Amino acid sequence: MSEKELMKVVGFYEGLPIDDPKSFMDEKEQVPVPTSQDLLVKVNAVSVNPVDTKLRQDNGIRNALRILGFDGVGKVVAVGDEVQKFSVGDRVFYAGTTRAGSNQEYQLVDERIAALAPKNLSDEEAAALPLTSLTAYELLFEKFGLIPEENANRGKKILVINGAGGVGSILNQLAHWAGLEVYATASPKNFEWLKKTGVDYPIDYHQDLSKSFRELGIDQVEYVAVLFDITRYFDQIKHLVRPFGHVGTIVGIKEPLDIGVWKNQSISFDWEYMFAKTDYNYEIETQGEALAHIAALANEGIIRSTLSKVYSDGINAKNLKQATKDVETGHMLGKVVVSGPFNG
Repeated sequence: MSEKELMKVVGFYEGLPIDDPKSFMDEKEQVPVPTSQDLLVKVNAVSVNPVDTKLRQDNGIRNALRILGFDGVGKVVAVGDEVQKFSVGDRVFYAGTTRAGSNQEYQLVDERIAALAPKNLSDEEAAALPLTSLTAYELLFEKFGLIPEENANRGKKILVINGAGGVGSILNQLAHWAGLEVYATASPKNFEWLKKTGVDYPIDYHQDLSKSFRELGIDQVEYVAVLFDITRYFDQIKHLVRPFGHVGTIVGIKEPLDIGVWKNQSISFDWEYMFAKTDYNYEIETQGEALAHIAALANEGIIRSTLSKVYSDGINAKNLKQATKDVETGHMLGKVVVSGPFNG
């Protein structure tokens, strides 16, 4: 493949309302060349995450096209001279970094953050997994210190706030597989979805959590995963965590949080941000290892894809606009994926 060859990409120059004709545009750029530990991946499917919408909306006017996309599935077409784990022809999945994203026909991906895509899943099903599964995996097994083995954490309970979202839908499954008793909040209309993703006790998020706990006959849990703005829930959860328990969140806050209330109970507070490892070059290879574990669980039928909607007639500005609009509603179950050829 010539390095001067052009590829199709979808990007933007400034953050604009999603219905603006220039919120996403079909463009062309040169195909990148892999060096060092890079894979050059021909992208077959991408998913849209809340981080995509935030970055697009926050973006000012730029001189260069910005290409988003943090989940990708595709085939390796070339490798850098230091690549050891993969070969041309391998089908891989990954959650990218702040480099040019997966909304391009060919993408450079560090082999350390990639894994062979689950054989039992389609491109679309696999594309729904990487970012959310890594976020859930790291929160449970690295920050909370749970054991990533089947039924290894029996007797412990976890409360998942916003359990029907993209991360929650994977975290529920991993927690259930690892042996925890899973309590999760959502709208009652999504209770069936919660049960399909491994939740033992769905909880109406409209109701006071303490009241819901009393009705379920429990007082406290060892772990709380807040997959939403924790400031809205802090007063409700601060007495629901057992001494020496863990509280973790994935959403930034704009107001001070008085976690001093947990000091005398030795309750730990954890931030989870999936991009921190690649941002700071910290144990990057653990993300590829985690994805390989996720792929194995998917191949065994233990983890199911959280794919909920697909635009399958091509990766282009039109479909990415519609998928992004779906995500921006804030009411999507699972993940929205765009697949097919780049045909803008």
